Amino acid sequence: MTMMKSLLAASILALTASGAFAENPMVGGAAMYDTKNIVENAINSADHTTLVAAVKAAGLVETLQGAGPFTVFAPTNDAFAKLPAGTVENLLKPENKDSLIKVLTCHVVGAKAMAETVQGMIQADGGKHVIETLGGCKITAENDMGTIVLTDENGGKAHVTIADVVQSNGVIHVIDAVILPKM
Repeated sequence: MTMMKSLLAASILALTASGAFAENPMVGGAAMYDTKNIVENAINSADHTTLVAAVKAAGLVETLQGAGPFTVFAPTNDAFAKLPAGTVENLLKPENKDSLIKVLTCHVVGAKAMAETVQGMIQADGGKHVIETLGGCKITAENDMGTIVLTDENGGKAHVTIADVVQSNGVIHVIDAVILPKM
């Protein structure tokens, strides 16, 4: 019995050391829980209040609370602030809901893609991998010294600043720019 306890303890120690029980990174000053869905976690991030407001205005809350799996490239408030003056306010108007939905769904992939998987796809495709989003956008992922860089259809670039924030229905990768569809 002591031998069995020793083996069990060694197995738990090995799993812990391998990162099997790795905790999610903090985002926007808040803990992110892998037992909560994308919306439940995003609401707690002080860095994603603009994104949350946009998701609500677009009527996408229920979708992003769904089973998924989803990968969300989540722009921060600072990312939205980089857009030309008035852009966010204009997108949030009820009459622009379709445009807002298009912009937001260009940040969502219908699969759970951890950073290591994306890096592997980039490498397998010779340094660039095209990702198709639920919004019909094609974003090109590249590796820049270990950081995933996403280029939208207009040539705009977003860097993944926090990767692999595991959710109950997928994963969030925090980005520093807004991905825009071809207009």
